[in-house]
Amino acid sequence: MPNILICDDDATTREMMAGVLKPHGYSVTLVSDGKAALATLKKKSFDLLFLDVWMPKMSGLDLLSHLQKETTLPKVIVMTSDKTSETLLSALRGRVYQFIAKPIEPDLLVELVRDALAVVPQCPEIEVLSAQPHWVELLVPCDRSVVNRVQSFLVRLESDLPAELRESVGFAFRELLNNAVEWGGRLDPNLKVRISFIRTKRMLMYRIDDPGPGFRMEELEHAAVNNPEDDPLAHTKAREAKGLRPGGLGIMMTQQMIDELVYNEARNEVVLVKYL
Repeated sequence: MPNILICDDDATTREMMAGVLKPHGYSVTLVSDGKAALATLKKKSFDLLFLDVWMPKMSGLDLLSHLQKETTLPKVIVMTSDKTSETLLSALRGRVYQFIAKPIEPDLLVELVRDALAVVPQCPEIEVLSAQPHWVELLVPCDRSVVNRVQSFLVRLESDLPAELRESVGFAFRELLNNAVEWGGRLDPNLKVRISFIRTKRMLMYRIDDPGPGFRMEELEHAAVNNPEDDPLAHTKAREAKGLRPGGLGIMMTQQMIDELVYNEARNEVVLVKYL
């Protein structure tokens, strides 16, 4: 039975989360501050830790700092209503699995726990190369599970922007990162994708550098971007012949949602730009 530790100074939140998770077969322990969580973690092994940020006695960020000294620790999901980039980036450096906003919807909570526990424990950690509000740089393993994790961090750096803009940029980034992980890294978690997020007053820019050899656009017959004008579904036939899952719309839709999409010569590096 998976063991889950919930650390939050709000009793209502703790009880709600426990009430949602226990019927699904999880063993849940509740504590009200970081100091109590640290003592509990020394006595018992947990698979997953839900951690609030601002608490008395010891904050969630202070607890993360203490946990860095440990060789093994549970997957940590930081939950808070604090949207400041400083809080997010401090958590990002703390070997956090994911970052979610409060209040938490019960359905989302169950899905999040299932996804977190399903990830292979030895999957390499996300490495933080830069953690500035205007420049975040990460090295992430080529594993599908990292896509949601990375997006959960970076989308919160755009929380002050209109929802429609966040959604369009988020879709485009997700498509490009999925391609980098799946096609560039061949889903090998020992290989890394380098991601840069740069924000200025006038633009958002993402740069994704994958470990693959690149590709030739004209050879992507399984992608809708190369469909002949008289055959808009040609890519579906190509994907079926290759035994590929349905899809192939990513690059075409990405081009329509952002302002600039620029590849290097080998096409194993791409820059996405959205003007503000």
